[in-house]
Amino acid sequence: MSAVAFEGVSKRFDEVVAVDDVSLEIGDGEFFTLLGPSGSGKTTCLRLIGGFDLPDRGRILLHGVDVSDRPPYERDVNTVFQDYALFPHLSVAENVAYGPRVRGVAKQERLRMAQELLELVELPDSGDRRPGQLSGGQRQRVALARALINRPRVLLLDEPLGALDLKLRQQMQVELKSLQKRVGITFVFVTHDQEEALSMSDRLAVFHGGRIEQVGTPAEVYESPATLFVANFLGSANVLLGDAARRLVGVDGVFALRPEKIRLLPHDEAPPPGAGSTLAVIRDAAYGGPTTRYTVEVEGGGATLLVLEQNLARGSDGDPRGRRVRLAWDRDEVRALKSRAD
Repeated sequence: MSAVAFEGVSKRFDEVVAVDDVSLEIGDGEFFTLLGPSGSGKTTCLRLIGGFDLPDRGRILLHGVDVSDRPPYERDVNTVFQDYALFPHLSVAENVAYGPRVRGVAKQERLRMAQELLELVELPDSGDRRPGQLSGGQRQRVALARALINRPRVLLLDEPLGALDLKLRQQMQVELKSLQKRVGITFVFVTHDQEEALSMSDRLAVFHGGRIEQVGTPAEVYESPATLFVANFLGSANVLLGDAARRLVGVDGVFALRPEKIRLLPHDEAPPPGAGSTLAVIRDAAYGGPTTRYTVEVEGGGATLLVLEQNLARGSDGDPRGRRVRLAWDRDEVRALKSRAD
């Protein structure tokens, strides 16, 4: 049974269609990410799961039960927000214990429960402190503990790492994924950060214009984008169409080729047997530490491609601009694209 299911769900705000006929299933115990740019419909879908908004059409099911018309307090879910929403005048332990307090659990029992959760999120000695005395990462852990203390079957996370700096955000990505595996409940995670989605998710759904463009594992969606939007939004892609498609792929259509799938060879070196190949000139190079990003112009065709090459050797052999090279790629790495999801 799915933990969460959307069946033809739509939601409109005045003249804006925020969610347009979305159908989706999220498995029990999955770390599932709703990924997309601002205004794509991902946050509205999260709010629909939580009961903060109700659908205009379609059904929402939690573990097989239709909750489409139920208020938030009648749904076995809890939410973690980007701003943490902690009470500044309460201690950390009192913040975590707030849910059991509302339910009438005795003080000693709810504080015991809070201590268990603080140990789970690796803050065992922080119960007497106030939220303002904690770092951003620590406050995020407190917010997680407070959401988990009610033992929801589904935890909703609305861009919870967005307020953290890069290094702390990367650390919290690892910790959040580890926590989800330990507690074993379904996490539904909303983000616009592609790297975050790829590194944390069991599966993800890419949203655009209120609809789902593609659902799959991170590897499936990145390596085999289904639509032009997915190819461009999730990482970088060389989009080949028109003359460029005919020259480099051999047929008409719209295709994507990831920059890291292209190899730079000396111009007089033969490509591997069966590989796609063309001659080109390097127009620009941007050094990025572990990798260098090249802009190359295909000879005779005018197409401009990006090539991402790992810096395996130390040092530099001078300015590469103007150098003639051969590009080679595995033909299986060229992906045909649709203009829009069906």
